[in-house]
Amino acid sequence: MITLHPILMKFSFLLLCAGFLASCATNPVTGKKEFMLLSKEQEVQMGISYDPQVVASYGLYEDDKIQQFITTQGRLMARISHRPDLPYEFKVLDSPVVNAFAVPGGFVYFTRGIMAHFNNEAEFAGVLGHEIGHVTARHSARQYSRQMLGQVGLIAGIIVSPKFAEFADVASQGLGLLFLKYGRDAETESDRLGVEYSTKIGYDAREMADFFQTLKRLTDQSGGRLPTFMSTHPDPANRYENTKALAQKWQQRSNGRNLKVGRDSYLNMIDGLLYGEDPRQGYVERNTFYHPDLKFQYPIPNGWRTVNTPSQVQMAPEDGNALMVLSLSPKNNLTQAEQAYMETHQFEVTSRNNRQVNGLNARVVQGRQVDEQNQQVINILLYFMEYEGRVYQLLGMAYQQQYGNYESSFLRTMNGFDRLTDASKINVQPERIKIVKAPRTTNLRSLLTSNGIPNDRLEEFAILNGMELNTQVESGTLFKVVDKARN
Repeated sequence: MITLHPILMKFSFLLLCAGFLASCATNPVTGKKEFMLLSKEQEVQMGISYDPQVVASYGLYEDDKIQQFITTQGRLMARISHRPDLPYEFKVLDSPVVNAFAVPGGFVYFTRGIMAHFNNEAEFAGVLGHEIGHVTARHSARQYSRQMLGQVGLIAGIIVSPKFAEFADVASQGLGLLFLKYGRDAETESDRLGVEYSTKIGYDAREMADFFQTLKRLTDQSGGRLPTFMSTHPDPANRYENTKALAQKWQQRSNGRNLKVGRDSYLNMIDGLLYGEDPRQGYVERNTFYHPDLKFQYPIPNGWRTVNTPSQVQMAPEDGNALMVLSLSPKNNLTQAEQAYMETHQFEVTSRNNRQVNGLNARVVQGRQVDEQNQQVINILLYFMEYEGRVYQLLGMAYQQQYGNYESSFLRTMNGFDRLTDASKINVQPERIKIVKAPRTTNLRSLLTSNGIPNDRLEEFAILNGMELNTQVESGTLFKVVDKARN
């Protein structure tokens, strides 16, 4: 069983004792007293303890010029914020999802997916201010003070039993905070702070409102399924109009100051940015997971959802009643790998045997564990497989009364783990943003088509460019397409 970080254990104890220890603190933004269990020092420690989990789950996107840009703008904004004394850090995560989020203590994260969808520096600055606003107004800390994180049960995008999440090696009690849904009042307040902060460092906050339109279009394109940003940042009523009005008021206060947009500079900076899923890190095609760099493959049950992160691949059916996880053992032989796993995840072993899986040495362990909270038994199937000097761990688990519904899926996936030799699967390359200049004045549809964007992706790239397909684009205007030619 995974154990909580000592700091989190301490916080959970405080929550249980809230009736005795509850106190009021002054909100740095509003100046009002509010219920708060976390001190500033505890907020910072929480951020420090979460940051390695965030990085392990998503990975960092390495791009010096983008990192320098977000750090520079972040520090400028932090200095004029309501909490300039926090040890802010700003990072870009290697994830295609469109998201930005912050955790208590001043840790602010942008995915490369959202960086690809910004079309100027001012849009970025508005969202940066919005996320810093969540920190300065203590929204995450307030959320924490209202509910225990161990009850969240949300693990890296797949909803499963909280008990199953313990075996995914990313503590749901920690990362769950990132996915607590803010209330609309908190979103409105952060929008206001985003306008204020971005204007104060010299950007035109009207562009922030325009980016919210991009997020709405992403939602519409996905058939109503909310992109990650919108699922954790609910859309307040009249957000676009309210943000525009706030921006206008702050611009009047600027006394004619020339506020920046920074379109060309931003687009030139993200030229070459990796776009969408990176197949080099593993991808799913026709119910098979392929990893080109590590050269392995295995089948995935039909209809199961998959979340691929740098540390593991999680798979679960839509009902969330089962879980499979592929991870890499820190040990390089079967015996040591099993011992290391059992030290972390203690359960009763009911059988153990060695076998061959497609010519690879493997150890199969079966066991069970009692979920005391629900008074149910969990059946566990675990394969350890040696391949090219590494040991891969494939876990399958379900409650005992439902295990028979999933066992055949577990076995098919685990016994299907094999070497990847197909050159067409190994040599796939990711798409990267390519910034091009309009050679003539015409509509966006014509420009995208002439740059090889297929018809079924035209709307996707219209949203990516923050335009409509019938938008007239002036000659010499920069816009985004993609290619696979560059490293």
